[in-house]
Amino acid sequence: MARTARPTPGPSGSQPRRQPQPLPVRTRTAGDFVKAFFAFIALSALLIGVPGALAYFVGWPLPHEAPTLETVRQPITASVFVDVLTVVVWLAWAQFAACVIVEGKAEISGIGMPSRVPGAGPTQLLARQLVAALLLVGASAASLTPGLSQIGNAYEDNARGTVASAQQTPGGERVGEGQRHLEPHQQRMVDPTRPGTGSAHVGEERRQTKFYRIQPPEGRHHDSLWEIAERHLDDGRRYKEIYQLNKDRVQPDGSRLSQASLIRPGWIMEMPADAHGGELVEMPEDSPEITKGLREQIREYDKSSRTPHRDIDPGRADQARDISVDQPARPSVPEPAPATPDDRRSADSATSADESAFGLSEALIGAPLLAAGLLAALGRRRRAALWQSAMSALGLGIGIDLTPTGPAARAEEALLVGADPAAVRDLDRALRGLSAALAADGRELPVVYAAWLTGTELHLQLSAASGEPPRPWQLGQDETFWRLRRSAITEHADDGTAAPYPGLVSLGTLDEARLLLNLEAVPGIVSLTGAEADRTEVFASIAAELATSGWSDRLTLTLVGFGAELGALAPTRIRHLDGVAALVETMTAETEQRRAALSVAGHDSVLTGRTGQAQHTQRAPHLVLLAAEPDGEQATRLAELAADSGRLGIGYLIGTTQQQFPGATWELDVTPDGTLRAPLLGLELTAQRLPAEQHRAVVELFAAADPDGVTAPGRADGQRAPFLVDISEAGRPAVYARLLGDYEIMGLETPDDERGALLHEALALLLLHREGVHPRVLASALWPRGATEDVRDALIERLREWLGDDRGPEPGPGGGAAGASAPRLRSDATGRLILASSVVSDLDVLRTLHHEATQGRGANDPRTRERLLTDALALARGPLLAGRPQGRYGWLAHEIIEAQLPLLVADVALALASHHGAAERPRQAMAALEAALASAPADERLWNELLRAAHATGDTAQLTTTATALLDRNATLSGGARGLPPRTEALLDELLPTWRGDVRRATAN
Repeated sequence: MARTARPTPGPSGSQPRRQPQPLPVRTRTAGDFVKAFFAFIALSALLIGVPGALAYFVGWPLPHEAPTLETVRQPITASVFVDVLTVVVWLAWAQFAACVIVEGKAEISGIGMPSRVPGAGPTQLLARQLVAALLLVGASAASLTPGLSQIGNAYEDNARGTVASAQQTPGGERVGEGQRHLEPHQQRMVDPTRPGTGSAHVGEERRQTKFYRIQPPEGRHHDSLWEIAERHLDDGRRYKEIYQLNKDRVQPDGSRLSQASLIRPGWIMEMPADAHGGELVEMPEDSPEITKGLREQIREYDKSSRTPHRDIDPGRADQARDISVDQPARPSVPEPAPATPDDRRSADSATSADESAFGLSEALIGAPLLAAGLLAALGRRRRAALWQSAMSALGLGIGIDLTPTGPAARAEEALLVGADPAAVRDLDRALRGLSAALAADGRELPVVYAAWLTGTELHLQLSAASGEPPRPWQLGQDETFWRLRRSAITEHADDGTAAPYPGLVSLGTLDEARLLLNLEAVPGIVSLTGAEADRTEVFASIAAELATSGWSDRLTLTLVGFGAELGALAPTRIRHLDGVAALVETMTAETEQRRAALSVAGHDSVLTGRTGQAQHTQRAPHLVLLAAEPDGEQATRLAELAADSGRLGIGYLIGTTQQQFPGATWELDVTPDGTLRAPLLGLELTAQRLPAEQHRAVVELFAAADPDGVTAPGRADGQRAPFLVDISEAGRPAVYARLLGDYEIMGLETPDDERGALLHEALALLLLHREGVHPRVLASALWPRGATEDVRDALIERLREWLGDDRGPEPGPGGGAAGASAPRLRSDATGRLILASSVVSDLDVLRTLHHEATQGRGANDPRTRERLLTDALALARGPLLAGRPQGRYGWLAHEIIEAQLPLLVADVALALASHHGAAERPRQAMAALEAALASAPADERLWNELLRAAHATGDTAQLTTTATALLDRNATLSGGARGLPPRTEALLDELLPTWRGDVRRATAN
């Protein structure tokens, strides 16, 4: 199959190419010559006059023979002092001369930043100014001639199209008419996102290569690949193409490009063929404006594209240069990304399962779908634990401690850094949208073997051609690929459409595309060989992702031979069997049951019944992960069961030491270095793994949030002490932030630049984590798509400057020294950022007031307790960070505080209402409870106590009015789907037996 390429502008095109137009050369003025003359005089005086004067007037300052002990004992005379001073001057002169040499070399070559001479800050600055003034009138200074970025070559549209001529499919190298159909085990798993995969790029015989020269910094602005791609490729995300074209090539200053975020002024970048803009030039033969030396540098750099040092397949060099605008951009998994003006992109390497120098697991950071699923499931578990503890007889409320410590805390931080909830959301919406569109057209779901997910696209690899996909899907490289741009994914109405491919699970990455294998669709067994420890890490990753994946409604996951503790992640999805015999018995029964169910329903496969609205649970997939080695008879029986598993929605992944396991359709092998290979499928991935230490830490996170295992405050091992503030007059904070309701900050000047919003968001995150925040967690929260370390560190430094310092004690009456000031933002021994106690939020005060009233000095003093609780309830001005900007503060979705805050406010109101009730003040109790309902409208405890307080007033009309308001509010919260909670309804039956009729009459009126 051939795809039509975008036409290349030519002589007959509507957009003819214009010839490069040089910029006008700057004219030297009389002032320039005067400055150059005085610079020459100054340099001559300093470089020649100073040493000449020293030699003439002082001579040799050092002793002519080695000094003895007697020499040291002699008194210091004026001549000795002069000699010492002369040595100091000689050293200063040598330093200045070195600065002149360094600055002169940099100015003349125009390549790179000048090297720093140790200890020569002001001296090197003086040398730089003098050299620049002198060379201002020099015709040979390369840095003063029009550089690559200054030659005005304007191109309207010089993008070169591509033609796909030799297509590759999962079934073979090339499919032509009449070619035989290949069985699944013969099919190649092709990455459709790689340049040159399944297509040959046709370009001009003599390409016009374009170059860009990295510009020197202007103020605080530094050139970056992202900005270059935005200006000249119209999409900053295409910086990867520039990086791949120039990676590891020798630059004019002798260094190499090894990271996309580390580029230097003066470097030359080869650009993709469709680059445009006035700062680019083509091959310099026809550019007389460029100096001879610079022209030679470009020629040498262009030759370096053919050197074997480059980390690019030689056969793909021209394909990389001719990459089309339509070529999908890559997600930034292997390499740090360059900085952008507002949002610096990067990602962390997933090649190592060990913890990085930051103490965070790179295995978890490099698994964005797994991390997002784990965080979402952990959040649900924690909210359930909080609610269950609040409603249980224990009455712990917000007293339970859900803050992890030790390895569990580091694992959670790694999850926060690595999670990509947007990718999970896009994958789920895309697949459900596809299912709904096919159902609307009366079409069945195609069998999908795998999915490839990049930063911009989703590719589905089908088992066979299935015609044109519904819009906005498009055909991929051939008819066995369906392709969708992530920017075209839209949210569709929740009409009960079942997740069409819940068996998709990440195996690893190839280049920068993530491969998800559909275990449910494999017509047979997938075997996994390798060392047992390596296999277990792969099994653990697959099990954890399947248990928490956001693109599946329901599935059954059976684990054998490993992972009994993984049931804590999803008790309703995961089950563990003791051995292979039990597995064979279980799967024999289920296979027969599924065959019978499909026959009765009249479906050929589970996919037939899954299109449209889900109705039958037997269509949910059942995936088996078998790490234990079966014997010969068991292996044969499993192969028989798996022979028909694809259409039944059953998938088998079996770990084995056998190279050819019976019934294995696809064979995978994991190596100790983390490579996942499948030679028959043409795959070599960087495997996604969950190492043993992170495995245990993740399980610990979920076990600590078990709703059935919550403990009272102070009983959990390693529980942190609560952060309490000084609420006395003497403890007035230096910085006070209101987080409840609208966000306000007092005690700091308002930032006057565009980074003010980032500073406010960073401070809010730190205030919600008094235990400290890892810098990488802070960066992932503020820049969900990633940020380079220099951008992150610069923001932290600005935040530290903004917060300022706490002054030490003032000098005493006797004139003693004042204490040293301390920054309000510091780093602890682990590198985590911690706020000083002088920076306080209203949430901190609310927690402190509640603690003091219930467990501190108000516990045995009713009047003090009433005052403290009243002050605490007054702080509840509204929800957390109300009115926050759309698109920011997305990290709050992973925070438990939004579930804790309503419980905290409810606990304060309940305690205050109890105090008023004991004092026989029911109306004051009602006022406190109604105030809390504004922040916690779904808290059943508040409703029940409000009814009791209304009944205590003795006013039946008041009780009826309260019951009516509660019923209306409950109907609003639940959308009318249900009535009052059972316990509330039972309480009304006791307090107001006629409430049903009274409420109906009140509602009617």
